[in-house]
Amino acid sequence: MSVEIVTIQGRGQIVIPKEVRKALSISDGDALAVYATDKVIVMKPFRRPSEEEFSEWLEEAQGWAKNAGIRKKDINDAVRSVRRRKGK
Repeated sequence: MSVEIVTIQGRGQIVIPKEVRKALSISDGDALAVYATDKVIVMKPFRRPSEEEFSEWLEEAQGWAKNAGIRKKDINDAVRSVRRRKGK
């Protein structure tokens, strides 16, 4: 895929070239995750997993945690610690 130059329009809008949209299967209404690092803007298609995919991932993560010896109390303690540091 080649580099495309786009121009920022009113309200900060850009048009993603058709070839890029096609290559990434992006269409009207799709969500993009956008973040900046240094002087680079990164946009990545954001798709929520299906219920089935999420369940599979959750089961895999729970198996990993069990094998690693992580208990529910460990998770709760970690969440509390982060919230304290963030002042929540």
